[in-house]
Amino acid sequence: MKIKIGVMGSSEKINDMTLVRRAREVGKHIARHNCILVNGATTGLPDQAAQGAKEAGGFVLGISPAENMKEHKKRYKLPSKGYDAIIFTGFGFNQRNILNIRTSDALVFLRGSLGTLNEFTIAFEDGKVIGVLENMGGISSFFDELIQLTKKKTGAKIIYEADPKILISRLVKEVKARDSRR
Repeated sequence: MKIKIGVMGSSEKINDMTLVRRAREVGKHIARHNCILVNGATTGLPDQAAQGAKEAGGFVLGISPAENMKEHKKRYKLPSKGYDAIIFTGFGFNQRNILNIRTSDALVFLRGSLGTLNEFTIAFEDGKVIGVLENMGGISSFFDELIQLTKKKTGAKIIYEADPKILISRLVKEVKARDSRR
């Protein structure tokens, strides 16, 4: 079974081409590891990662908050181009996040705001393998501080790394190690 790596992060339009390039690199390396890229079928950095995965021949699965394609495009104004499959949950954003996280074997966080924080707390509580691409700004820059404040142990493995290639390699290695212990 292929490893599924979720990409969560800023959904707003990003004008900083360095951030866009780094998100695309994440997607490319997910594809090069023969993993499935999962995201919220959304805009911004997760969509840039999806485009990077497609450029590298990868498979992209989107998990939409909408009930159907019409609602996905009209109400939520979300993309569909570049996705191999989209699951329409009809759950809205917050409940969609739960399915998004639980579908993924590991997650990468890129920047983000409150929605990304919601996704991170679900992943952390679920004890997931979590990667944080450093030097992206946003809420993901504060995850370590938030964890220190809670002092909670959940079994989550958090990997901080600035290089997209190294980050994805480390995530894949950790998922395989966990699978071998089961």
